[in-house]
Order: sequence, then structure tokens, then C-alpha cells
Amino acid sequence: MSAVTVLIPTLLRPLVEDRSAVEVPVDAPATVSAVLDALSEGRPVLARRIRDETGALRRYVNVYVDGEDVRRVDGLATSVTPGSEVMIIQSVAGG
Repeated sequence: MSAVTVLIPTLLRPLVEDRSAVEVPVDAPATVSAVLDALSEGRPVLARRIRDETGALRRYVNVYVDGEDVRRVDGLATSVTPGSEVMIIQSVAGG
């Protein structure tokens, strides 16, 4: 079985057993949404930190597939192939 590597930002690592990366199994091209669903399975707090109640990415969360911002491609419908790297980045605001 093939996988996608999801890179986890520091603030979310406590929600994934303090790992910096999580392998999400995929056998065929999948969507970013499906990868995030698999990553969040059994981790409801993680799911809420990444997407809002409508399922959309939170405003302060950016997701990249192989270095490409998904908001500039097909959003959560962006295709992810086995072997790809998905990076989640949380913007940190301060004042």
C-alpha cells in the first residue's frame, strides 16, 4: 500500500502523538479532503483545528501539495497521488 506524507505544524503535533509527519495510506489518487479525513479519523480536535463546521479550510490554515498552495489549484478537491507530500501550515497572528 502506498501513502501520502502529511507534515504537521508544531502547534498540531500534540494531537498526532507529537509526530512531525504522519503517513496516510492511499492506493490511488485521492483529494486533499480525503487525506485530511483519514488524518483526522479518531482525532476530532485535529479536524476542528484544520477545517470549520462547513468542512472548508480555516482561514488561518494553508495546505500545500508538493509545494503548491491548494487554494490556487482546486482547493480541497486538489488531487494527491501516492508518494506526495502534504504540508499543513497554521498562520500565527500576533499583535
